[in-house]
Amino acid sequence: MGIVEKIKEIEEEMARTQKNKATEYHLGLLKAKLARYRASLLEPASKSGPAGVGFDVQKSGDARVALIGFPSVGKSTLLGKITHTASETAAYEFTTLTAIPGVIEYKGARIQLLDLPGIVEGAAQGRGRGRQVVSTAKTADLIMVMLDASKSEEQRRLLELELDAVGIRLNKEKPDVVFKRKTTGGITYNSTVKMTKTDEKTIRMVLASYKLHNCDVMIREDITIDEFIDVLIGTRKYLPCLYVYNKVDAVSLETMDRLAREDHTVVISCEMGLNLDYLIDRIWDDLGLVKIYTKKRGVHPDLDDPICLRKGATVETVCNAVHRSLAPNFRYALVWGRSSKFSPHAQKVSLNHQVQDEDVVSIFTK
Repeated sequence: MGIVEKIKEIEEEMARTQKNKATEYHLGLLKAKLARYRASLLEPASKSGPAGVGFDVQKSGDARVALIGFPSVGKSTLLGKITHTASETAAYEFTTLTAIPGVIEYKGARIQLLDLPGIVEGAAQGRGRGRQVVSTAKTADLIMVMLDASKSEEQRRLLELELDAVGIRLNKEKPDVVFKRKTTGGITYNSTVKMTKTDEKTIRMVLASYKLHNCDVMIREDITIDEFIDVLIGTRKYLPCLYVYNKVDAVSLETMDRLAREDHTVVISCEMGLNLDYLIDRIWDDLGLVKIYTKKRGVHPDLDDPICLRKGATVETVCNAVHRSLAPNFRYALVWGRSSKFSPHAQKVSLNHQVQDEDVVSIFTK
């Protein structure tokens, strides 16, 4: 029996099994098996075999956005509209057969947008070019799921299932769990919160199914057994996701209003050019980018050439972005802007000072 058949068998058994306290341990074991099979399905059987055709698009710019959706939802049209990149479009499905990169230039940042081939149902099991699509999506900083507004609910559900099956967790935080392997000493289990979604017995059983008999486990939030399995596997990607509903000009105002009010959602019409500027604003916000301006002593800052970093960046991050020699020779920095306590005047800060959007930083070295 092949891996795909085993996966299908486990999924059918899980669907048949009633969820209650008595079956909790059995379901936990089935979920652990399912996660192992899915992981092995996505990994190549041999590293010595010939290399397959992939989407080896070099990551460039300040961030990468992966554009994912079923065929003929308007991905290629959107790419052409907001990046001025030519991508073949037609009225039939599967026009795009490889990853096509474009660049969004916004607020001094260069954001790479990848138009990936249309996903088909069963992509996680390798149908179509599903494995390459989802593998490339894992390299992104933001997933943009494009949907047809008239078919949105079913398309969204299927895409979420496909992405979840390959270890991409959309709009979720990594579970607050510390897991460390040991060579001896058995299993040390600790929990700082009351567990309501699983228990220690189930967790120990899952550890045994992965042949993990010596490890430390510290759980700091009320997690499910699926989240614990994600921690064990360690290859899960937790990515922000923006759902883009296209072709809203073809649905009723009530439907458009309902879709627009959903979380992490933007409604657009590529054909009519509706709401595309707002979409770019949302991409910027969801990527969590900040612009930092640098200033040399005695000169005005160059406002035309910002450094784009992630929210939470520190002065050390700014130093490394300018030149790797700055941080080792750092004395202090002067910061003007939102992160300065004395704004609009400068504040003298250290390497671990957290900068904010549109701060001006002047670095002094030894």
